[in-house]
Amino acid sequence: MESVVKLYSLSYSNSKTYLVALLFVAGNIALPQLFHLAPQGGMTWLPIYFFTLVGAYKYGWKVGLLTAIASPLINSALFGMPAPAVLPAILLKSVLLAAGAGFMAHRFQKVSVLALLAVVLFYQVVGTLGEWAFFADGFYAAVQDFRIGIPGMLLQVFGGYAFIRYLIQK
Repeated sequence: MESVVKLYSLSYSNSKTYLVALLFVAGNIALPQLFHLAPQGGMTWLPIYFFTLVGAYKYGWKVGLLTAIASPLINSALFGMPAPAVLPAILLKSVLLAAGAGFMAHRFQKVSVLALLAVVLFYQVVGTLGEWAFFADGFYAAVQDFRIGIPGMLLQVFGGYAFIRYLIQK
């Protein structure tokens, strides 16, 4: 499953960068609210990362970075989730996700399930190590995404692939 796609690398001087990032931030606000209706929905489905992945992969690391930073900060300010105590770890993983997705898209100029899997594993592994080293109460807390967030990682890989392909057709 691989598709050649029209990928963009928008610059910070382009107003479209901010408009697209704003749309992805809105998605990263709405999607977690939906998943938080289910018990442990946020921790299981990891919805705050979904539109960061799509935005960075399709429109470049700059859109991804804006989405990665704004989404957790706005969600935390408006809804208290992520909680301030875990906000630094979420920000770390979000920024790693934006950087990884932007890099893969730029490097390979195509979208594939394998590429998205590599991006998700990259940000989760490196982010977990960073969380364990700097933020978490211990290793068990740092590996929480790997303990219960597997469905969310699969959603990011397969849902991200489908959504990026959908954006290609528009």
